Amino acid sequence: MKRREFLSAGALAAGVTLLSRSSSVYGTPANDEVHLAMIGCGGRSWGLGGGFHSRNDARFIYCADAIQGRAEDRANKFTKNGERPKVVQDMRAALDDKSVDAVVIATCDHWHALAAIWAAQAGKDVYVEKPCSLTAWEGEQMVKAAKKYNVIIQHGTQNRSAAYNISAKKFIDEGNLGRLQYCRVYNMKGNNAPFRIGKGEAIPSDLDWDLWCGPAPKHEYSETYVHHWHYLWDFGCGDFSNDGIHQLDLARWLIGKEFPNSVYSIGGNYATEGDRDTPDTQTVLFDYGDLTLNFEMTQNTPYILKTDGHVRNSDMFPYWMQNGTRIELYGDRAMMIIGRHGGGWQAFARPQSRKPVVIGEQFGRFPDAEHQENFISCIRSRQKPNADIETGHRSALMIHYGCISFHLRDKININPQSGSILDCPAAAPLWKREYRLPYEIPEIS
Repeated sequence: MKRREFLSAGALAAGVTLLSRSSSVYGTPANDEVHLAMIGCGGRSWGLGGGFHSRNDARFIYCADAIQGRAEDRANKFTKNGERPKVVQDMRAALDDKSVDAVVIATCDHWHALAAIWAAQAGKDVYVEKPCSLTAWEGEQMVKAAKKYNVIIQHGTQNRSAAYNISAKKFIDEGNLGRLQYCRVYNMKGNNAPFRIGKGEAIPSDLDWDLWCGPAPKHEYSETYVHHWHYLWDFGCGDFSNDGIHQLDLARWLIGKEFPNSVYSIGGNYATEGDRDTPDTQTVLFDYGDLTLNFEMTQNTPYILKTDGHVRNSDMFPYWMQNGTRIELYGDRAMMIIGRHGGGWQAFARPQSRKPVVIGEQFGRFPDAEHQENFISCIRSRQKPNADIETGHRSALMIHYGCISFHLRDKININPQSGSILDCPAAAPLWKREYRLPYEIPEIS
């Protein structure tokens, strides 16, 4: 059976209407495999791409990275049945190939939006790592692109596909915690080593430095940018964005909120010396009118740990008191502590005889495979994925609100219906940044 026939039969059986796109998986007369391009071949590409590579219904046919050596290495690892992915530095070569059905984007954050929009314009479905955007305006264009070009865009917040998180959401919605009134979100890490940006370093022969910088400002080359971009405003938004987006997205889903009424952020770079310019310590308050969400981050707490791999994949809970990526939800009947990425959850009522009273719990599992399965399934069904780009954008807005407030050193007020910032002209340059040609992010009409 041809792939088009296979997909159509499965979708019709499920009662799904197929949407024709000549360059999509439906228009490609190949076998049942979904053909993928890996865009960005750094560290995350191995865990993320490796999951797709291990599937029997998907295969990478391109690996693209501005550092050609990284793309070559991934192509070697993603060779399947003797077929090695093509290696390109410029992703547009893969996007121009009609045999590519979808792309998996694991670039630096400053490339996420443009890569996803280019892919959408080429008719490719997209799995894009978190956070989806570096500014609020970028996220808006990604949402518009998904709708205009009729593509699936899955955001890499895989907690949305975890069975234990789904059960936690159900437990809350059934009223077991009572009326929620407060949510605390943690992003606590150990010491970050200081770094310095070098001067006069030679550009490696296999690196297209102009392409690596892409839509971001072009700096004089330093290897430091390649390894520490998370902590520089030109390329990222610090660990608030890099890691905190996972907890914020999960928390926003659990509390059932869209846009806050106001946001206020304070913090600074208190513990990390060197050339880092994003804060290592930050608090962000989100006011939803009937609930307050408090995000707390520090990167100088080596005694507070992320949930480790053993806990993520076994029947045990973290030691909550010193778990660095937990969420606490407080209702007027009970409270819940939940850990991202397989940490599981427990709900507690009032203690009895100084001992905890657990009224509900579930162990977790790391949900990468489930999230990838959801993406591949949605390529076939044309259903919205669990972390559709509009959902991802609204969670990323929490990051952008917090960063804007942090830069302005002031509270910002939000329109709770539209998500736009109210009466603050100073926020406009932070809502949309300037881009370098020819890497300007297009405005989607």
